[in-house]
Amino acid sequence: MNDNVIVRVAARGDGVTEDGRYIAHAAPGDELREDGGLTHGPRHQEPACKHFPLCGGCQLQHLDEAALEDFVRDRVVHALSTQGVEAAEVMPVHLSPPKSRRRVALRAAWTGKEFHFGFSTEKSHRIIDLQQCEVMTPELFSLAGNLRIFLKEHMQKYGHVQIKMAMTGQGIDLLIENWVAEGLELHEAISEFAGQNGVARLSLDEGYGPTPFWEPEPVTVPLGDVSVAYPPFAFLQATMDGEEKLVEAVKAITSEAKNVADLFCGLGTFALSMADEQKTYAAEADQQAILALKTAANMTGRALFTEHRDLFRRPLTAEELNKFGAVILDPPRAGAKDQIAQLAASSVPRIAYVSCNPNSFARDAKTLEAGGYKLQRLWPVGQFRWATHVEMVGEFLKA
Repeated sequence: MNDNVIVRVAARGDGVTEDGRYIAHAAPGDELREDGGLTHGPRHQEPACKHFPLCGGCQLQHLDEAALEDFVRDRVVHALSTQGVEAAEVMPVHLSPPKSRRRVALRAAWTGKEFHFGFSTEKSHRIIDLQQCEVMTPELFSLAGNLRIFLKEHMQKYGHVQIKMAMTGQGIDLLIENWVAEGLELHEAISEFAGQNGVARLSLDEGYGPTPFWEPEPVTVPLGDVSVAYPPFAFLQATMDGEEKLVEAVKAITSEAKNVADLFCGLGTFALSMADEQKTYAAEADQQAILALKTAANMTGRALFTEHRDLFRRPLTAEELNKFGAVILDPPRAGAKDQIAQLAASSVPRIAYVSCNPNSFARDAKTLEAGGYKLQRLWPVGQFRWATHVEMVGEFLKA
């Protein structure tokens, strides 16, 4: 046994040797030399981007495809094992391809006489000036390049802004935060930029919330076969293919249920994918999102009941949950501790739990198992290619 060989990749992206040492930017099969350097093994690849590893958008560009799949699967399985939970079946890992991310957040700032535009370095305010990106869609990258030129010319020298972009049915939704655009001349320049670049909507947030500045037609996103009104930079799954894989898993779990509850439903990614004959209840705390979903559902005549409800402060009770044949939940990263407690006490036959945090998912899985549920199938999904952020869908069946 060689203690200097990298045997796995830890949760934050460091390689781990057989004897437990953590080595930055190491892949399984690499070997740590006596001089502290690395001899690369067969699963170590040349990073695709010139900004790696400084750019905070990616931590794993040095891993080949097989090593990436192993990381995504092991990240979830290991978190579950720490809680004493094991899935009966782990489904094949899905990895989103390069240049497929449709929703990104960037920063722009003047530092002295230098203008910087791009992603931040990990755990730092330093901006890596973006010249290449292998994760965002080509459309987003192209607009980012033009926006860089525009902001450099029009931003105050002391300015610092956040740029958020998302692909929609009408094109790119662009939100610029922390920018007070004063004066008719600047307003005309912003409108001209949006028009020339085919922006679907340009919103400014001067500290009081997003205000649409340019929107030739209402901006929507397609969810299932329905177009839903899209609030500025509202939550969307990171990639189209990742969304399809999550929806596919949820439908596989819930397809036999006549009555379904979708908790933390957002704009309706899962609620709108249910079959027409399934009666669906959808609950969400974000008022804009639930109103958009309600409007879209009403226009299609679907059997979909929506409720504006804060599930952290007022989770559905076990008695309320018992009315459903299946429950879907997709909570924020913190998980859904109180709602899970009610689910564990319920008699709901099956649960589709979508999560973006292996640790809170594992904690909640333990609670569900204590309530008589069994984790039957687990779908690991790597939407954030080359990042340590992973997602998953768990199928929990009442024993």
